[in-house]
Amino acid sequence: MSEEPILSVKGISKSFGGLKALMDVSFDVQRGEVFGIIGPNGSGKTTIINCITGFISTLAGQVYFKGKEITGWKPHKIADAGIARTFQIMRPYYSLPAYKNLIIPLWSPRARKTGGWRGGGKHGDRDTVAVDILEEIGFERDSRVPYKLSSTLPTGYQKRLELARCMALRPEIIFCDEVFSGLSMSEIAGMLPLIEKMRDEGITLIMVEHRLRELFRVATRVMALNFGEKITEGEPSFVIEDKRVREAYLGTEEV
Repeated sequence: MSEEPILSVKGISKSFGGLKALMDVSFDVQRGEVFGIIGPNGSGKTTIINCITGFISTLAGQVYFKGKEITGWKPHKIADAGIARTFQIMRPYYSLPAYKNLIIPLWSPRARKTGGWRGGGKHGDRDTVAVDILEEIGFERDSRVPYKLSSTLPTGYQKRLELARCMALRPEIIFCDEVFSGLSMSEIAGMLPLIEKMRDEGITLIMVEHRLRELFRVATRVMALNFGEKITEGEPSFVIEDKRVREAYLGTEEV
């Protein structure tokens, strides 16, 4: 890992009316890390992703990507810089086949700027490249699955499709919001190698997750939030032993 963080969050605060959703949250993420964010429902996990990726504004604080401040940037500009995200509530284009969901990110300024995907020429035939990416993310290339309407796909495939759309942008960071949520144990077992593969390829992953056993298998470090405040941060084995974490979250979670 490099010494300079790829992402630095400093003193982020956010309120919704009189509700304080985040209070002075700071953390750094190093290039190539798998950084986990945990906490009970309502602790601010998705809110911090939304603040960093530009989907909501911050009340206070700054966000730096590779040393450059990106606070207040629009989501499309942040994506073009190299930060992608999934959504807890999946958002595919339901009326399109799965592979067609990747055409828009493949036509994005970032994808064109980075020169397309390996095996696809400078830009390549985007239908072919889209199927290539789906295959990398766990779709069976020789089946009909990549060509089915997104609305007909099981949850496991829709979760993979969310990751595939991120991968089409050639990002440096991917925020994963509850990628294991709603999956069976066998589907999670198939998802974990994909997370490890992306990590091994140098993509920095920031994962909001309730499935702690699975998260702790791949996470380098973990930050715990409660009521919008950061209560601890460190290696998974350290965080799980923190009394405040157990009282806030782990007391009802079998790890």
